[in-house]
Amino acid sequence: QVQWAESGGGLVQAGGSLRLSCAASGSISLIGTMGWYRQAPGKQRELAATNTRDERTNYADSVKGRFTISRDNAKNTVYLQMNSLKTEDTAVYYCYARVTRGLWYDSWGQGTQVTVSS
Repeated sequence: QVQWAESGGGLVQAGGSLRLSCAASGSISLIGTMGWYRQAPGKQRELAATNTRDERTNYADSVKGRFTISRDNAKNTVYLQMNSLKTEDTAVYYCYARVTRGLWYDSWGQGTQVTVSS
């Protein structure tokens, strides 16, 4: 089992910035891809950004140029720096990792609320 410690969500005005972090601990041999997904009210969960173990990144078109994903493999931690926030970025943000302790499986954080006011 993986335990997640998320932080950094909250309320911010449009144009502002937030930094999310998510640290994994527990029964982990190796973490592959890490990422952030988000789910707005009434919508499906969607990808925001991913980062492979060799640090290749992928972003949703809606966040390109505004969000930056990074990771610290020594700390099993993934970060999401969010700049120039828009009201449409309001959502619950979930961290994600592909984890192995023999077999690979997907692990999700519990989610952190980000609210952007106009």
